[in-house]
Amino acid sequence: MKIEIIAVGNKMPTWVTTAFADYQKRFPPEMRLELKEIAPVKRQRKGSEEKAKEDEAKLILQTLPKKCYVIALDERGKQFTSVELSEKVGSWQSLGSDVVLLIGGPNGFTDEIRQKADELWSLSKLTLPHPMVRIFLAETVYRAWSIYANLPYHRA
Repeated sequence: MKIEIIAVGNKMPTWVTTAFADYQKRFPPEMRLELKEIAPVKRQRKGSEEKAKEDEAKLILQTLPKKCYVIALDERGKQFTSVELSEKVGSWQSLGSDVVLLIGGPNGFTDEIRQKADELWSLSKLTLPHPMVRIFLAETVYRAWSIYANLPYHRA
């Protein structure tokens, strides 16, 4: 099984790339973690945010694999404890398809993306900076997998 993160945003600082890669290499071969970056659409003028969000949605939809379980990170989504998320990870393995986690651009997702998602997930009620989200997400999913696999990482 593969967990793929599709993130709007590229050209991350080295510390972000390094931290993400550190968690990425911890995943076992049977649950690989991959990242696909989509360049954010330029916001040319005031009021262009909605158009940019629509253009980013098109790019996200083009990047999505044909058969996958889609989870969009969205403030309207459900929040999980680490233990609850570990149960989710267990259920993902029985899906028979890869899981895609979507990180939107600065203005979030269109309704089309939210409707395309099989579920919405909120990492926090706080607003998190985009570079931190991918690291936080990688660590959170790794922690959930380690709980599910009964590894000591969660309590180490």
